[in-house]
Amino acid sequence: MKTLKQLLADKHRPLAVVAPSDSVFHALTVMSQNDVGALLVLDGEQLVGVFSERDYARKIILQGKTSKETLVREIMSDKVAYVTPATTLDECMALMTEKHFRHLPVIDDDNTVVGMISIGDLVKETISSQQFLITELERYIAG
Repeated sequence: MKTLKQLLADKHRPLAVVAPSDSVFHALTVMSQNDVGALLVLDGEQLVGVFSERDYARKIILQGKTSKETLVREIMSDKVAYVTPATTLDECMALMTEKHFRHLPVIDDDNTVVGMISIGDLVKETISSQQFLITELERYIAG
């Protein structure tokens, strides 16, 4: 199975980010343009939160707020769990399952955000790894 560092390298996608002072409407636009369900919220280069579809649904729609008048900082999740490139995919999956997260920022030893991992990324890699193992076992048995 790939490492988290390898998985991030294979994503070939720029980080989708917003600032805490951006409107929620802008954040939704960035999410749509990048086809993602969560954004990193950076103040300069410092990770200060994550904004997700879940934040929008629970803190805008259900509370009767408007996305054009509400700032990301007002509804983002600011208590952010994160992982490092050295974290195993199994550890990521366990953390996401335990905490009910769908996305985890990846931060290196210098506190620099290097990526975002989704539950979808982990599931795809797990399926790919299992398919590879099945193919190898079939080749061995037929051998």
